[in-house]
Amino acid sequence: MAKLRIGIRLKLVFFSSFLFAIPWLGYQYVWELESYLRIGQEQTMVGTARAVATALHERPALFDAQSAYLTDVKAGTDLYAYKIAYPIQLDGQLDDWQDYQHLMLEYGAAYLIDPVQTYQPASLSFTHMVGQYDRYLYAMFKVVDDQVVMRPSNSLRIDRNDHLQIAMTDELGQFQRYIVAPFKAGWVNAYLLKDASESLLPDKLETRIQGQWRNTSDGYVIELRFPLEMMSSKIAFAIVDVDDSVTRKVQNMIGTANTTQVDSLGTVLVPSPEIENILKGLQYANARVWVVDNHMRVLARSGQIQRSSGVQSNADTGGKKSVWAYIESEWLLPLYYQVLTKPPADFVDDLQDAYALKGQDISQALAGTPSSLWRLSADSKAVILSAAHPIFIDKKVMGAVVVEQTTNGIRTLRNKALEKQFHYFLAVILIGTFALFLMASRISWRIRKLRDETEGAIDNHGKIVGQIVPSLAHDEIGDLSRTFTHVLSKLGQYNAYLENMAARLSHELRTPVAIVNSSLENLSSESLGRESQQYLDRAKEGITRLSKILTNMSEASRLEQAIQSDEREAFDVQLVLQGCVQGYEYIYPERQFSFELENKSKLPTLLSGSAELFAQMLDKIIANACDFSQPESLIAVKLSCSDRSLHLSITNLGQSLPEKMQDQLFDSMVSIRAKQHSDQTHLGLGLYIAKIIANYHGGDIEISNLADGRGVSVSLNFNGLFKP
Repeated sequence: MAKLRIGIRLKLVFFSSFLFAIPWLGYQYVWELESYLRIGQEQTMVGTARAVATALHERPALFDAQSAYLTDVKAGTDLYAYKIAYPIQLDGQLDDWQDYQHLMLEYGAAYLIDPVQTYQPASLSFTHMVGQYDRYLYAMFKVVDDQVVMRPSNSLRIDRNDHLQIAMTDELGQFQRYIVAPFKAGWVNAYLLKDASESLLPDKLETRIQGQWRNTSDGYVIELRFPLEMMSSKIAFAIVDVDDSVTRKVQNMIGTANTTQVDSLGTVLVPSPEIENILKGLQYANARVWVVDNHMRVLARSGQIQRSSGVQSNADTGGKKSVWAYIESEWLLPLYYQVLTKPPADFVDDLQDAYALKGQDISQALAGTPSSLWRLSADSKAVILSAAHPIFIDKKVMGAVVVEQTTNGIRTLRNKALEKQFHYFLAVILIGTFALFLMASRISWRIRKLRDETEGAIDNHGKIVGQIVPSLAHDEIGDLSRTFTHVLSKLGQYNAYLENMAARLSHELRTPVAIVNSSLENLSSESLGRESQQYLDRAKEGITRLSKILTNMSEASRLEQAIQSDEREAFDVQLVLQGCVQGYEYIYPERQFSFELENKSKLPTLLSGSAELFAQMLDKIIANACDFSQPESLIAVKLSCSDRSLHLSITNLGQSLPEKMQDQLFDSMVSIRAKQHSDQTHLGLGLYIAKIIANYHGGDIEISNLADGRGVSVSLNFNGLFKP
């Protein structure tokens, strides 16, 4: 299995991925910084609450003595006049009250006052709330009554019909009672009763109490308005039901409290305009501020939590964007916010219309200890921080200041910091990776160039045919290049010495061989004894073999020189093969030869080169085939061709080749003969010479064992045939 090749560039790109640890560390740092910013925001909020509370300490006039000092607050009896954003139109339609439906209270059996008869839920119930706008107190009653009985037009009594009773303490603390009992639906005013305790006789018409009575399919609706200056903090409302228009007896009465007893009146808490004026300047503090009494009811508030982020954001000018701004907004920021969390543009505020607060921080503040609290918005989109500080009057806690902010400002600052950091991180990563890639490419190019030069300097036969240009760079690769150049130069000198050694040996040894040979011939002319003649014959045989060795050693060099000086010409391969095979039959009579032609229609085939050299190549191959084949065996020569190539195969039966040496048989001085014949010299140059000639004719030569292992086949392929 081939191993995966990993280049230098890929390795450097991989290691450059560790640069991504930089933005991760920056991200962690900013998150850690955000935690410290939250601690700072919490301390700032507590300080703001303390500053506001300081402005309210020891100022009892700012608090309603009859509501803030109550030991207990009864739901439905003690009312809260929610601050209304717009004035109510007194038309009996209740359209202006739609935004405050969640603040309305239901009154039924639990609020019966002095029951007269058995109560039937379908007989009487109502929905009620009060609100404050400017200097007026507004009240609405949506009454469910199965039988509406209006006041007779000729009657002076105002209590023998369905009516509304109002009881309050006026600005002087006096107990006053009023009844709203019109003759018909429409505009109404209230009657002031003579005796505030028991009597139901009207004294005069109170025009300051104004409203609208409108009958509905299931009862009627009453809307009222009167000035806040008419009352102090105690008030009660009651709906009286009369169902029988003949007897006109009271069936039941349901109300917020008993309107005949001053001690049973509930309180109405109206947001303090004085406290609101004190808080008015805090609307620029980028926070929402509440002031609550010791019953956690809201006395005043300032600001909106949606805008209370703690940071003043810069508004977008909406001008023409630059190219960088476009890239940042359209490409970079969407990428960053796959990781970052953007503060919500809007979230649900569950305290938007609250008239009473609750929470651990407020409870601790009302116990006298400043506190803070982190909480999620109702939809879990925003984190809200609230800080509460107690308000002291005569060393008693009479309320608390609650300051709220979201963490959107901190998150925005965090995102802005990370956006700018990510710009730098991205630039560093891109530039660093690109620089590393260029450096790796440069190194890889230099190494590949050195590799190609090294490979090109030596041919397939190990002969040095080129040079390596030494690098001038003063680094490791430059040193390696200069070392390769030096080594190649030394190797070239050594190879040149080896290439010339055969010719030098042949030249140097021929003279002493000739001297020895002539001396032996002179000795042979003299009469020698039988034993001396035997030694002389053996000396002549040795000289003959030595001469053949010198001839074979210089044969390859002479062949290369002949190839370089020989001029190419076109020759017919078929004719050369036929002539050579006929000659081999005479030279090697102990072997059988066959010559087979394929694709005869495409023959004769011309090849560019030298017919003599081609025949010499065949001689070397046939000589090896005869040496390694069995006597009387067949040596088959087969020629086939196509339009662009020629294939020649020579097959013999006999000794097979060693598996591990098939690729080395064409090298110089390689032989696998088991024994040397006494009359022949083999230096392993036959197939080497055949390969040189095949390459000269543009061919490749291969040698392999037959599939059945009974012999050897030599294959030659020639491309680029000569076209006449």
